[in-house]
Amino acid sequence: MTTSTTSNFGFGTQIRKSPYFDATVRWGARDFSVYNHMYIPRDFGDPVKNFWNLVSAAILCDVAVERQVEITGPDAAVFTQLLTPRDLTSCAVGQCKYVLITNADGGILNDPVLLRLGENHFWLSLADNDILLWAQGVAINAGMDVKITEPDVSPLQLQGPNSGKIMQSLFGDLVNDLRYYWLEELDLDGIPLIVSRTGWSSELGYELYLRDGTRGDELWEKIMAAGKPHGLAAGHTSSIRRIEGGMLSYHADMDIDTNPYELGLDRLVNLDADTNFIGRQALQRIHNEGVQRQLVGVEISGAPLSGPNTSFWPVLKSDNVVGKVTSAIYSPRLEKNIALAMVAIESSQLGTTLEVQMSIGVVAATVVEKPFYDPNKKITTAS
Repeated sequence: MTTSTTSNFGFGTQIRKSPYFDATVRWGARDFSVYNHMYIPRDFGDPVKNFWNLVSAAILCDVAVERQVEITGPDAAVFTQLLTPRDLTSCAVGQCKYVLITNADGGILNDPVLLRLGENHFWLSLADNDILLWAQGVAINAGMDVKITEPDVSPLQLQGPNSGKIMQSLFGDLVNDLRYYWLEELDLDGIPLIVSRTGWSSELGYELYLRDGTRGDELWEKIMAAGKPHGLAAGHTSSIRRIEGGMLSYHADMDIDTNPYELGLDRLVNLDADTNFIGRQALQRIHNEGVQRQLVGVEISGAPLSGPNTSFWPVLKSDNVVGKVTSAIYSPRLEKNIALAMVAIESSQLGTTLEVQMSIGVVAATVVEKPFYDPNKKITTAS
């Protein structure tokens, strides 16, 4: 464990700290950014080392910024369906679903993980956007009996090939039966938790949703102690691994002006289901007409990128701008610069040669298959 102070961070009270904040600083968090009006650790040292820790052993990440929108009440199931084009009628109690929240134009407002805790009890585990306010606004005129709140819930991510062993040390053999995208209500020495086999890493992993914010420091230390024999390190969500896995980041790879079909997420729009949801007419029209652009995988030539892109790099074809790079990184495992890019449909075919305008100049690029690694998700879904 390393020690640090917050003397140089300049934190204020208008942005919230997670229940794990002090623990992450003790364990080496060097820098933070703001996500969902909260501080999130973004730097524990070398991001490449963080990547190798993740893919070779395990890391523990403070993702309390994944705030929960809790939907309860007699009409909770019908109301929750109203928010998403994914058919939830077959979502069982105890199951999780990756869903999209769309507006009347079919634009994406968020891409949360939905957790069904009861027949009329749902959580939306959010990406970075104020969906609590959206849901409360929709409820005003929905004419349904629902209650929409933000509960005292703060998730941690335990991710990596050794995460299962660590979970077994913490909870015993019962976690062995937890299936991919399912949840269990558990406690750890009296600490109340919802545990799901989910995560934002493309690796085997779990999320532990703490239901009592006063016990965050205690929970962090218990997990780190249990993980010590298994190489567990404090870490942060890995841009390298999530881009390798083709995982999307809200505000980077999608926003309110992006629709599901442009992302290739047709499977999350169930127009044939007998369900009512916001954006149905718009998404039906987009489905019928087709899209004008597509998110693709791209390999960028040249020297290894020194870090992720911090702006949207223009993508060129025959000197014309045909799109933008949304997320880019150098993968030390693949030994390639890999990226996600939103490009005109005419430039989206595999093998298309493009150019990317970067600060160092124009660099050659090629459209390739995505995800870049483990395309069949064998790692995350393995029994």
